[in-house]
Amino acid sequence: MTTARDLGRPIAYLVLAAGTPVYDSAGTPVGTVQAVLADETVDVFHGLIVDRHQASPVFAARDQIRQLYEHGVALSVPGDRLYDIDADPAAAEVADQGGDNPLEVGLRRAGEWIRAHRPG
Repeated sequence: MTTARDLGRPIAYLVLAAGTPVYDSAGTPVGTVQAVLADETVDVFHGLIVDRHQASPVFAARDQIRQLYEHGVALSVPGDRLYDIDADPAAAEVADQGGDNPLEVGLRRAGEWIRAHRPG
């Protein structure tokens, strides 16, 4: 299992780098940070787009993230509990709605980001 000591000191989302490893609640590697989704003007962190390399990216909502560290992200959930915007019709439906719920806002931003960065 990956521990906080292995990952360095806690950090803020503002300095989390793309490519940082992401570990699920059991310490299993899930992928790497592809993008941080936040509204920096009002200092609201929505979550992360996680690159799973051989699979479509997923969204880790802020309430699914235990801690951000210098050398890794520790999730509070198993990796299969992250939101797959492409494969999960319910997540895509929420992402396309205009709600003010923090999860809905995060999913909407994740869907927009994934669609904007999709090859082709």
